[in-house]
Parts: sequence; structure tokens; C-alpha cells
Amino acid sequence: MTSAPVSASPSVLLPTYARAPIALERGEGAWAIATDGQRYLDFGAGIAVNSLGHAHPHLVKALTEQAQRIWHTSNLYSMPEGERLARRLCEATFAERVFFTNSGAEANECAIKMARKYHAAKGHPERFRIITFEGAFHGRTLATIAAGGQQKYIDGFGPKVDGFDQVPFDDEKALKAAIGPETAALMIEPIQGEGGLRSVPARFLKLLRELCDEHGLMLIFDEIQTGVGRSGKFFSYEHFGVAPDIMSVAKGIGGGFPMGACLATEEAASGMTLGTHGTTFGGNPLAMAVGNAVLDVVLKPGFIEHVAQMSLRLRQSLAQLKDQHPDIIAEIRGEGLMLGLKLHTPNTDFVTEARAAGLLVVAAGDNVVRLLPPLIIGESEVAEAVARLDKAAQAVEATLSRPAAE
Repeated sequence: MTSAPVSASPSVLLPTYARAPIALERGEGAWAIATDGQRYLDFGAGIAVNSLGHAHPHLVKALTEQAQRIWHTSNLYSMPEGERLARRLCEATFAERVFFTNSGAEANECAIKMARKYHAAKGHPERFRIITFEGAFHGRTLATIAAGGQQKYIDGFGPKVDGFDQVPFDDEKALKAAIGPETAALMIEPIQGEGGLRSVPARFLKLLRELCDEHGLMLIFDEIQTGVGRSGKFFSYEHFGVAPDIMSVAKGIGGGFPMGACLATEEAASGMTLGTHGTTFGGNPLAMAVGNAVLDVVLKPGFIEHVAQMSLRLRQSLAQLKDQHPDIIAEIRGEGLMLGLKLHTPNTDFVTEARAAGLLVVAAGDNVVRLLPPLIIGESEVAEAVARLDKAAQAVEATLSRPAAE
């Protein structure tokens, strides 16, 4: 099922991606179709972005109708659809203030600036350091790679941006020791995406909230990958009964259209006054129309319950798959429709074999394969995906039993 190379001409794009040799030109729900006509069941969803699948009619209608009105005005003028989307997000979450961005990295940059400005506005500019956790991924800007702390993303880009102190994942003693007079905030993904679908224990998230309250710190949740229904709740913090002060959002909120947001309480946002932050394209009319359309669907009664139901069915099937392929699959991770297979064999090999079986999945850290299907999937697509995962596992097993070449 592997497609032929998409072009014989050398690419003039920067060679920063190891692109698969297929080009996807259209989609229908949970299916993506390549230029050669090959159909793929899309359990990557553009890395948890296409929350409503491909060509969802309500999103297409919202975007095309807005495109016939006005595309861009800038934030020099009022944005009624942006006001509406922000109010809906506040009504459905802990938040009281929203700033719209174009991406997750920008949402995290806003969150970082907001936490620092909060303390500066209170007369403590020395409180600018943010504690983050090993295995984190917060974006690709200079500040967010420093926040993520992964050396492979930092190397070669000059001195690491100061102000980030990283501690081991789920290490209470190290966390408490890292808090000092310059600490401004704690920043964490409730479920690490790029870091290997590791869920933060509920007791640890509750500890973060307690420590922030005790020391006057901001608690930042990066819900860029976990949010907007992906975890089986509107946002994953709802699973734990722990609300942040600031939260970054992107990916699924745009359903495939580039947009993000930084949500915050009134108190946390109190330092972000006139002129302290800005964006040219953030909150543009096209993005706001699509964002509202996404919420029309995701917040409809029964939708998130459907996500939880499909998650349970998929997780049960994956457990059976693990039993059938113990030499390949070591562990099932994640929540909702953000699940991962921790493997014994290289995850890149499994991704390749899954694609050959007509299934798109995404590699992650800690040798994990991510399953991030559109939230609209049904029972038949779950069953089909598991059947194709079975084929991929069998193909990898065949390579293990094959005698080495002499």
C-alpha cells in the first residue's frame, strides 16, 4: 500500500522534516486520500489537530461563508466573532480572560509572558523563573525549547534562554527543592504528548496546585494537545479537579485551521495591560469563524461522551492487541482519544508498517506510537484501525523472526 514518491525533483524546502513518501490531497471524515488514490485511515489527525476529521461540513461552511465576507482586519478594530469565541471558552472553563494566537508555541509564549508580568506588576520583577518537567514539549521558539528542556531541540541555537528550571517527571522532592525566591510559575502538560503519552498522576497535579497557592505562583497547564475533547473531557484538567491559573490551547480548537489561545483567570491576567502583548494575525476573522464552528460541534450534548465511549472501546481492543503481540507492545498509555503504544521494537518501524497497512499514526518520545484519531470516529473505524495495527504488528514480528543475512 506504500505510495510512490510524490516528486522526482529535488525539494527546495528546508530539510528539517523526515517526510513520508505520500502526499495527502483530500479527506473524508476519518479518511485521508493521497495523490495516487490510496486511502488511509487517519489516526494521526495532523498530530491531534483535525479534531472533527477532514472536510467536516459545518467547518467548511463556516470558513467559506466567512471567506466571502472579510479575511483580515487586525486587532486595531473590534472582533465580534472573537469576543463570542472567547466568552464561550470562558463559560466552559475556569478562565475569565482569553488572548488568541496563531499556534501553540505562541500560546505558550503568551502564558510565559503573562506569568512573568503578573509578578512584575505586583512589584516583584525578580520572580521570572518557571519550573518545567523532563520529557516536556512546549514548542519550537527559543523560549519554548528552553521551557521544554530537550537538548536535541536546544543544541546549535546559541545560549539557552534563561528563566527555566527543569525537574524530573513526578518527583515531589526535586520540585520542592527547585522553588525559590525567583520562581514565578510551574508549567506542565497534564498528559505529555511528544514526551511519550505519559499521564501526570492526579496526586502530583494536586500537589502543584497546593504549592502554587502556598508560594504565590502561577500554575500553567499546556493543554495544546490534550484539549478540546481529546482526553474525554473538554480539557484534561477536568479529570483531576485541579484548575490552572493560565492555560495554553491550540491544535484541536481550530479543527485544522491555524489558531491557538491563552486562557487565564482575571488575577493571572492582571499584568497584561494595554500594549504589553500583541499579534498581527491572532484572532483573525477566519480563525474565529472556524473556532466557533468547532465549539458548536464539540460542546453539543453527547459529543464528549461519545469520545469517552470510543476511547474505552479502542483501549479495550488495544489491550487485546497487546496480549496477541507481547514481543511488540509493552504498554498502553494515555487518556481519551490520545492513546499510545509503548513498544519493545523501534516505533519508527511500526509507523512505517502501519502506513503500509493503510493506517496513519504518529511517533512520540520514549519509543511510543501515538493514536490520535479524529474525535468523530465510530465503532467501525475503531475496529478497522485495530485490524490494521494487528497487520503492522505482524509485519514487525516477521522482521524479528527473519534470519540475519550472512
